[in-house]
Amino acid sequence: MTRRDQLVDAGVTVSVLAASLLVLVLDGIGTPSPDATALDATGVALVAAACLPLLVRRRAPLVAYLGTAVGTAALLVLRYPLDFPFSCAVAIYTLAAVYGGDPRRGRRWAARLAVGAFVPVAAGAYAAAGFRGHGVVSGIGAWALTFAGAWLAGELSRVRRERIDELEERAARAAREIERERRLAVAEERTRIARELHDSAGHAVNVILVQAGAARLTHDRDPQRSLRAIATVEEVARSTIVEMERLVRALRDDDAEPVPADPGALEELLDRHRVDGLRIDAELNGPDRALPRSVSWAAYRILQESLTNAARHGCGTARVAVDFRADAVEIAVSNPAPATPAGVRGRRHGIVGMRERATMLGGTLETAAEQGEFRLRARLPYDGVGR
Repeated sequence: MTRRDQLVDAGVTVSVLAASLLVLVLDGIGTPSPDATALDATGVALVAAACLPLLVRRRAPLVAYLGTAVGTAALLVLRYPLDFPFSCAVAIYTLAAVYGGDPRRGRRWAARLAVGAFVPVAAGAYAAAGFRGHGVVSGIGAWALTFAGAWLAGELSRVRRERIDELEERAARAAREIERERRLAVAEERTRIARELHDSAGHAVNVILVQAGAARLTHDRDPQRSLRAIATVEEVARSTIVEMERLVRALRDDDAEPVPADPGALEELLDRHRVDGLRIDAELNGPDRALPRSVSWAAYRILQESLTNAARHGCGTARVAVDFRADAVEIAVSNPAPATPAGVRGRRHGIVGMRERATMLGGTLETAAEQGEFRLRARLPYDGVGR
């Protein structure tokens, strides 16, 4: 029990004690009875005995009730004009709030029987004190209604408290679920970053391999071209190292997030492939706006993979159209393909990865190889993607 609860119980006890003494000082509520005993030291002691058990009403509610009931019954037997049992009403309220929903049936029924037995006991005390008449019957009836109301109020308080506890538990459970979802989202993002690392490294290795081979083959007959190829290898390797460091740092840090690529990065990607020797006819339509992070990365990687496939399995040319619409970004890439299906088979693994990216965002990715041309079309919607 907290310090605040102890102070509340002390305040309630003092208030009930003062109210009970006031009723006795006024010789009861209403018209004073000529047969009533005036308040004296014994009466004060009995009132204290009937009220002080309320100090332990939270720790031992049944004991507190029995103590108030015995003290109140003693006041009635000695003909003190206690017309309203303040201490019993408070004790009954606490008893119902604590034991009314107790899973142990014995304790519940013991509390109910103790409360129900008080009215007959009070009637017997009035009879033993020599009180008779209609006033006694009405007084006992009023007490019965008071006790019933106090029990009902305690039950309602218990139900309300249990409801609050249930809501708090539900809120805590929801918070734990949100935390679990957050951790799952972090794990998913880390997996996505690992895929970015794989794609980036794979692309860089392919470019380095092509340029290193070109440098070796052209070294004797065209030293300048060989030097340009070597410079490209150096540039690609340096940028790849930077990107790998960033992505690996993101994998190590749960709070790190990859910086989304903007539409300008797509132009840079096209220029890089042009430097690598791929002839690209590109058209980028739409406002120069920042995309949602996941859409941006997906668009960048899909275009990167498509251009890599065009360079490796095509005939050295590609047509690219990127359209930034109001609700989605659409990417179309086409390039001449060899007559044999080997080139298409070589693209298959990359297509699976690109389609997975598009599907993850609620988008689509379609491919077709017809009449000597390979075509890819992807649509990545913005809706439902965090920025």
